[in-house]
Amino acid sequence: MNPLLVVGLGNPGPNYELTRHNVGQLVLDELASRTSPMPSSFSAHKKSNAMIVQTRWNTADGGERQVILAKPRSYMNLSGGPIAALAKFFNVAPTDVVVVHDELDLGPGVIRLKRGGGENGHNGLRSTSKSLGTKDYVRVRVGIGRPPGRQDPADFVLRNFSAREREELAFTVATAADAVELIASHGLEIAQNQVHAR
Repeated sequence: MNPLLVVGLGNPGPNYELTRHNVGQLVLDELASRTSPMPSSFSAHKKSNAMIVQTRWNTADGGERQVILAKPRSYMNLSGGPIAALAKFFNVAPTDVVVVHDELDLGPGVIRLKRGGGENGHNGLRSTSKSLGTKDYVRVRVGIGRPPGRQDPADFVLRNFSAREREELAFTVATAADAVELIASHGLEIAQNQVHAR
């Protein structure tokens, strides 16, 4: 099978690590922790502004698939540059790029999978579409819900998860990671059927 590039969107640095906007990178950390025989650590990729883990995952047909897990080191609105550079370096077609990101239009903890579509004002997706030259990549949408009251969404996504949200965060991150693994092993349609039925 073709190599798969899995990218978690977020902002760099410890100040952003546990913000809602960085849930995509939390999912990538979870995926790296699952590599065998030992958990993997991200390392800098010299040809792109990203941290990566290279691994291989089993597929449904008994084979293996090369998987590149990546976390851009750029800020969210510049995510596309590192993603396009990695896709070029590893010869990954845009259709084999999976982007994991936060989604305001889904309730907290809800996971939805799709290929293509609009960016819904998400700067990371907008940058990715522009740099790849297409919207035809897979998105793993991790719901964070809408801000309460009149709070500005831009402020909401850059705040840390609330104490109540943190209680469910590990489960949400694990579920999103499961979804990525299903996409890699069985393809998007089967993954959608299983994840959306939950």
